[in-house]
Amino acid sequence: MMRLFSITAMLAALLACVPAPGFAEPRQRLVVLTDIEADPDDSQSLVRLLLYANQIDIEGIVATTSTHQKSRIAPASIHAIIDAYGRVQPRLLKHEPGFPKAQALKAVVHAGSPVYGMQGVGDSGDSPGSNAIIKALEKNDPRPLWIAVWGGANTLAQALYRIGHDRTPEQTARLLSKLRVYTISDQDDSGIWIRTRFPDLFYVVSPGGYGNGTWTGINVTEPGFDSTEVSNSWIAAHIQQGHGPLGAIYPDVAYGMEGDTPSFLSLIPNGLNAPEHPDWGGWGGRYELYTPALETTDPKGFTGNVPVLQEPRAIWTNAVDSYTPMVHNDFFRAVRAHDKVSKGYRTTILRWRKDFQNDFAARMDWSTKPYKEANHPPVVKLGHGDRLTIKSGERFTLSAAGSSDPDGDSLSYLWFHYPEAGSYREQVKLGDAENLHTVWGQAPVVTKAETAHFIVKVIDKGSPALTRYRRIVVTFVPSAP
Repeated sequence: MMRLFSITAMLAALLACVPAPGFAEPRQRLVVLTDIEADPDDSQSLVRLLLYANQIDIEGIVATTSTHQKSRIAPASIHAIIDAYGRVQPRLLKHEPGFPKAQALKAVVHAGSPVYGMQGVGDSGDSPGSNAIIKALEKNDPRPLWIAVWGGANTLAQALYRIGHDRTPEQTARLLSKLRVYTISDQDDSGIWIRTRFPDLFYVVSPGGYGNGTWTGINVTEPGFDSTEVSNSWIAAHIQQGHGPLGAIYPDVAYGMEGDTPSFLSLIPNGLNAPEHPDWGGWGGRYELYTPALETTDPKGFTGNVPVLQEPRAIWTNAVDSYTPMVHNDFFRAVRAHDKVSKGYRTTILRWRKDFQNDFAARMDWSTKPYKEANHPPVVKLGHGDRLTIKSGERFTLSAAGSSDPDGDSLSYLWFHYPEAGSYREQVKLGDAENLHTVWGQAPVVTKAETAHFIVKVIDKGSPALTRYRRIVVTFVPSAP
């Protein structure tokens, strides 16, 4: 009987790694810690997350405290949003398979400790939320477990405290090796404790003042750039009004729109995102592994009075991108380069924002429209592999000519080199014009192996226009002597 159970569990774990129907990538596992009701943005982010519940395996949603809500938790608000999701789930299934029933999601809602920060960590600090994290880590599943922290991190800290206290160092190391953490800044005093106590833990965070946070790229505006997609009028028209009960429960912006959403945007399978490689960049931003100096973390910025300390070790944190948007042309070439450039750590999210906002709007349409009246993302197909090796100076060709659209929409193409994602940072030109499904390039002359990331964006002409990608990682190698 015991052997039968272990075989069944193993098969179940392997099946979980199989991509959902219609997807090219495995689903990621996720536990969310949320100080919901401290700010409406947690509710906003939860609405969006549920629209991707068929593409991300949501294994826990835990109500927590934070510096903005120190002595209470609000699991009832999580249940209310899931109830609204339950009313549209049957219609979502008409567009893509795999959306779980509301009751399945409600079963993984848990309460964290209703006290602030490290006051809730210790021998008596266990909660249903911390126990759920441990249970998820111990699950017989080879995939990593992502913890998205939207408020305070003390429920995670308690789970790690318990693991370290009750298990051998070898068992602890095995469990921690499966863990991936993304926290939206530090909203209690447990984050720095976790990073100090567990120096090998995979941890993404912008420490210090909130103004220093990469995550602010989701709602920042820049002079000279079109930011319509994060305006209050856009939110009202595309999300809140006329989009059923899930749209109606999406609250107005109080401080900033969806500050927590970047914690899971890179888990959505879109052909660009690479969750295990934060330095490759994706919808949730780009991050590099280093130990930031205290003075670079805006230690005097707004933190809700959470102390800002020198980081004790390397973390995945702020990286800088330079981005020139392409804008529509009325005549001749379909697009042209904008005359302005965005550069900074927020840019690593802002550069994809129109794409993921349109994706959000389309999925919200799914909650009320039949399949034929809604838009669905294109399917990108390469004419070659996504890992290529090319010698110095050689000409090469990249193609997405076999791409298609499930709605029969016309497709546009945009190829570009993403220099910050690879080791070769000089711009490599592709083709002579935009909007070509096949382009050519000339390999640079190199004296050692260098990597370059080339991205193709395939955009349909549905409403809203939807984008999918493929990333080709090219290794340039020296020619033989």
